[in-house]
Amino acid sequence: MKKASFFIIMAVVVMFLAEAKVSEAVTCNPGELSSCLGAITSSSPPSTTCCSKLKEQKPCLCGYLKNPSLKQYISSPGARKVVSACGVPYPSC
Repeated sequence: MKKASFFIIMAVVVMFLAEAKVSEAVTCNPGELSSCLGAITSSSPPSTTCCSKLKEQKPCLCGYLKNPSLKQYISSPGARKVVSACGVPYPSC
C-alpha cells in the first residue's frame, strides 16, 4: 500500500512540474530584441535589458535564423558579438 501511495504522489509531482514548465513557455517575438539593436549595429556593449531579453528569446533563435527576413540580423558579426557578451551560446541549428 505504501508503494502505491508513493507512486501516486510522484505522479502528481511530475504532473505539477510539467505544468509549471508549460506556463514558462516563451512567446517568440523578435521585437523583444529591439533593445539589442544599438549594440548589434555599433561597438557599444549590450545593455542588461538586451541580455535579459536575449536569454528569454534563446529558444527562438533557430527560428529567427530560418526566417529570411531576420537571418541577416541574427547571423551578423554584431549579433554574434552581443550573444557572446551576454553569455548566450550561438545557436547551432
